[in-house]
Amino acid sequence: MCLAVPSKIINIQELNATVEVYGAQRSVSLLLMPDDAKIGDFVLVHAGFAIQKVDEEAAEEALKYIKQILDEAGELP
Repeated sequence: MCLAVPSKIINIQELNATVEVYGAQRSVSLLLMPDDAKIGDFVLVHAGFAIQKVDEEAAEEALKYIKQILDEAGELP
């Protein structure tokens, strides 16, 4: 099973973006994005690629459930 994680874009340089989720930052490619992305947008990230925009409410709800699952599994610090 694969999971795309909602992440917030905090910086963009050409076709790469820095995203943040749960305080962690990572670089992702914007090459597969069907729409233009901008700083502040929430995107779904899978395998190092941002694949689509999601609205903030949907992103926050998904992150809440992901955090709950990780908390129960003891995976978050």
